[in-house]
Amino acid sequence: MLAKVRSAAVNGIEAYPMEVEVDSGKGQSAMVVVGLPDAAVKESRDRVSAAVGNSGFLLPFGRTTINLAPADVKKEGPSFDLPIALGMLAATEQMAADQLDNFVVVGELALTGAIRPVKGVLPIALRARAEGAVGMLTPAENAAEAAVVQGLQVIPVRNLREAVGFLEGKERIASTRVDLSTIFETPWEDELDFADVKGQESVKRALEIAAAGGHNVLMIGPPGTGKSMLAKRLAGILPPLTIDEALETTKIHSIAGLLQSGQGLVTRRPFRAPHHTASDAGLLGGNINPTPGEISLAHHGVLFLDELPEFKRSVLETLRQPIEEGRVTISRAAGSMTFPCEFMLVAAMNPTPDGKMPGESRCSPREIQKYLGRISGPLLDRIDLHVEVPAVKFREITAGRAGEPSAQVRQRVVAARLRQRERFRSRPRVTCNARMGVREIKQHCALADATLELLKAAMADLKLSARAYDRILRVARTIADLDAAGAISSDHIMEAVQLRSLDRQIWG
Repeated sequence: MLAKVRSAAVNGIEAYPMEVEVDSGKGQSAMVVVGLPDAAVKESRDRVSAAVGNSGFLLPFGRTTINLAPADVKKEGPSFDLPIALGMLAATEQMAADQLDNFVVVGELALTGAIRPVKGVLPIALRARAEGAVGMLTPAENAAEAAVVQGLQVIPVRNLREAVGFLEGKERIASTRVDLSTIFETPWEDELDFADVKGQESVKRALEIAAAGGHNVLMIGPPGTGKSMLAKRLAGILPPLTIDEALETTKIHSIAGLLQSGQGLVTRRPFRAPHHTASDAGLLGGNINPTPGEISLAHHGVLFLDELPEFKRSVLETLRQPIEEGRVTISRAAGSMTFPCEFMLVAAMNPTPDGKMPGESRCSPREIQKYLGRISGPLLDRIDLHVEVPAVKFREITAGRAGEPSAQVRQRVVAARLRQRERFRSRPRVTCNARMGVREIKQHCALADATLELLKAAMADLKLSARAYDRILRVARTIADLDAAGAISSDHIMEAVQLRSLDRQIWG
């Protein structure tokens, strides 16, 4: 007898519908899986056989053929165990198959028949709703993730017998529900706070500007000045994720298997800090079958690269295109995948190999130039703000007065982002000032004649590139938004230039 079970698989960050066909016929006893299965899928034969037997069902006699359609796409992972098992039971008439067509089924089986969580449930749930499924049978640990998708009945199942009982109408299982209106109401008290940082008011101001416009930042200063401490607190002043941003971020984390058990959505902007020994595949994504890398896991959040010159130059150069385009395409023999990666790049570095400023360092000019030369000019041009982080003075360390808390800074950042959202409401792809293209810059960053002459003189004096010109205008637009100003003034331009000139003072 032939049985069909609806399922789905993930390709990149999107899912595509799949059908698990099980045919139980006569012949020599054997179980064959076809449809380009990988090793984990082939091993499902043994897991499913043990799970079916240990759950009190009979194993099929004769030849059992399992086809994973479409047959021309490679299938990965153990998420097809549960649909294969249900198909076998339906094909051997050990369960009624009436409800199978209404539900999309995913889940890994333990040898005992228990159902284990799998990766990529959120994109599969979105695809199930798009395909018109009534509901979805998922492992109980993945139910909250799938229930984020409204209009889909999500049934959490813990073992094979429970799944069979529900499909036959013999067991009632309450569907999992998630209230999206309250899921973002988690308090922020557990966040690292800017109030903990002593001094460094100018750096805090620069990070506030970066957060308000989504700009990339490079912090340069000797060890012990608080660069890492400041970077870790940046995520706490960024505006909350929108529903659409949270869904897209959660899809990436779901595919990477980083969601905690019972977690429905990623509600905080991610902060990723890979070690400087990371490879290009670790940052961009890769492996034989491409998976998201650190830049995609930082999507809608912060990518922090500490000790920037210690990263391999070839690895840093691969970041140039993703920074510009907000997505990365990885091509392998198995296929080509595109992952989103709209992140804020926050980098930190020492000015010289021994950590001191150039005028105080004992390193030779050749050693300093070799150290700084690990960061190319084109990469520097893609970083909007270059900020000096000086040593903290003793009186600032011992001062009893706490700094401004992150909550107050975040209010100003959110207000500036709302102005940008209103400005770009007809351009959905432009999410913040840092994402403005040439057309948006021309339209929203017009300067008065006197202000334009001031910028022209500053660029000539500092020998800045044409790309730096656009970056300065974007940053000046953000400073004006923080001031709730309609037009960019000379003061806004001068502050933006000051936040751009440090690379010429050190690299020049």
